[in-house]
Amino acid sequence: MPIRIPENLPAYQTLEQEHIFVMPKTRAEHQDIRPLRVLILNLMPKKIETETQLMRLLSNTPLQVDVELLQVSHISKNTAKSHLETFYKTFPEIQDAYYDGMIITGAPVEQISFESVDYWEEFCKIMDWSKKHVYSVLHICWGALAGLYHHYGIHKYLLDKKLFGVFMHKAEIDTPLLRGFDDLFPVPHSRHSEIRREEVENCPDLRILSYSPLAGVLLVENLDSRQIFMMGHNEYERDTLKEEYFRDLSKGLPIEIPFNYFPGDNPNCEPIFSWRCHANLMYSNWLNYCVYQKTPFHLEELETL
Repeated sequence: MPIRIPENLPAYQTLEQEHIFVMPKTRAEHQDIRPLRVLILNLMPKKIETETQLMRLLSNTPLQVDVELLQVSHISKNTAKSHLETFYKTFPEIQDAYYDGMIITGAPVEQISFESVDYWEEFCKIMDWSKKHVYSVLHICWGALAGLYHHYGIHKYLLDKKLFGVFMHKAEIDTPLLRGFDDLFPVPHSRHSEIRREEVENCPDLRILSYSPLAGVLLVENLDSRQIFMMGHNEYERDTLKEEYFRDLSKGLPIEIPFNYFPGDNPNCEPIFSWRCHANLMYSNWLNYCVYQKTPFHLEELETL
């Protein structure tokens, strides 16, 4: 089944060229099916790129998904104002709405304290709102660090150097989110901060789903799977880490060749795309097991859960 997105959204043409089933809203509205409503709070600087990556993963399911985009009041320097005005909503516009699922992306603000982020207060307001207006929220990278800190008091710690590359992980408990996964599975990371395993284990409302000896905690969820926190970036495309590497290199920033990414660690070679299958499976599992099979048909009932 398709994802429902505006026909003039840049991601629409990209996904259609890849033979991914996208459907314009006008056609979907004539079908007698209640689609899952998914809200994406996009905090990444290259918003069109992130939109496309996430929508590509959300499309890999037999469920019809109606995607909406949300922005905070922070002024974006990398996305045209016209794009944001056309396709993105502000919090006041959606604060009375309800959603089956929500994705909170990462953001390039890891190296400063949460409270120093200029949209932190607004962001916390949205996270608090989500507890009664969204059934399941998937937090990614900085979004995960921020969510764990705000909801559960789990601190982030700066790393000595950027964790950068593709790392192997193992599922620690049997969970629907990782159903069908291999014993070991790869996930890209690109971050300057981490959480400490012992802090998560000392919180009775949380459980660790997956861990890597090299990259640390990957996945954490609360006990009813309504809040999921992922430290990595399995939505990344083949060349995303490559582009980050050459960007940092051109800026003179301290950066190492991404771990386990270029064949022979040669940045002139095409990167190995090793995480695509598990990324598609995780998003399909999230929509099916954590959202579709549990969310109320009448979303207004979320207020009483």
